[in-house]
Amino acid sequence: MDKQLGYRVANLQGLGKRARQEDSFTVANAFDVMKIRSEGLLFAVFDGMGGMKDGKLASETAAAHIRNFFQNMDRSSDISAQIVDALYEASDAVCELIGGDGGSTAVVSVIFNESLYYASVGDSFLYLKRGNNLYRLNAEHNVLHDEYLDCVRSGDLDPEYCRRVDEAAALTQFLGKIGMDEVDCFIRPMALEDGDVLLSCSDGVGGVLSENEIMTALSFRSERAMCQHIEQCLLAHDLQYQDNYTALVVKCTY
Repeated sequence: MDKQLGYRVANLQGLGKRARQEDSFTVANAFDVMKIRSEGLLFAVFDGMGGMKDGKLASETAAAHIRNFFQNMDRSSDISAQIVDALYEASDAVCELIGGDGGSTAVVSVIFNESLYYASVGDSFLYLKRGNNLYRLNAEHNVLHDEYLDCVRSGDLDPEYCRRVDEAAALTQFLGKIGMDEVDCFIRPMALEDGDVLLSCSDGVGGVLSENEIMTALSFRSERAMCQHIEQCLLAHDLQYQDNYTALVVKCTY
């Protein structure tokens, strides 16, 4: 029989310097090999927006909605399109609860038949370490990114202009936003390989650690050691306003 990839999953979550935890995450089928082969593996991170109304409720609502979507997903149909639709529906659910005054980011990943499907909204992160290279797979929805795209489309590639953008980190899309109209999605599934490591995390991790620090962490032998090193790096930075942090690591191996 041909070898089939297996997946080892570990997670990390902490308060940082905040009073309460507003990140959420969900994982399905992580410890059931047969279910992974028949249904796939879900892992997703949601970062509730603390500067708005009830980020915890927003992220928990989104996580519950995405988990329910995964349980009822049509594996014979377009998985990428289904994830995108589920994110729009999750946004509607958050908006109905909070009335547009609160929200959450999301990065949702599904592994099925040894391929990765993913979609995201906001500024949470999805990384792939393959060999000696680290790749950011998803794009951020913030003012800086929108300005950068406008510059590229207009032919103005002056990097200094983008560095001067006001409120560069302000989100332009998030679950719960009235009129949310953009989801970042890789339409084609990405074939996974033995040794690949995936990191899904809130910006309390991805917005603090450098890519060199993340690469070092994901080079540890075990997925638990990877998470431990990520937390050690965050503690070493000791930021005065360290945000909540959440990370999910998935190591692909035969």
